[in-house]
Amino acid sequence: MVGRRSGEFRSEVLGHANAAELEEVIDCATLEGTVVDTDEWKGYNGLPRMGRVRVTVDHWGPKSTWARDDDGDGVREVHCGTQEGIRTHVRDFLRRFYGVSEWYLARYQAVFQWRFEIKSVTDEFLRVLLGRPPSMDSAP
Repeated sequence: MVGRRSGEFRSEVLGHANAAELEEVIDCATLEGTVVDTDEWKGYNGLPRMGRVRVTVDHWGPKSTWARDDDGDGVREVHCGTQEGIRTHVRDFLRRFYGVSEWYLARYQAVFQWRFEIKSVTDEFLRVLLGRPPSMDSAP
């Protein structure tokens, strides 16, 4: 999931791609009243019952679209492109490992999420990552 306004990204490995597991994840990650942009997959049908507002883009119907501009202002308010783009990044990230064991899939996913969320690598970040003591330059 990607927060449209916050940019916050959350991902996890699910045992099955079904409505029950999806609803559990969405329930834990969002508040009631949250607007959730989805495609037309029926697994999302329970979101309104959970108090989430579901808006859809029909990728496969006779009038298939990839985004919707409901108010005509030129900004496509409804789309799933951000999440679909991230899925492409995950696939590219995993490709370099030449096969991924299901046993370790959650670990690969955690590394991908960590890597995706890093906006900048600072000297302090590298010190923490490498287990080095704080810089003497930052001492009072």
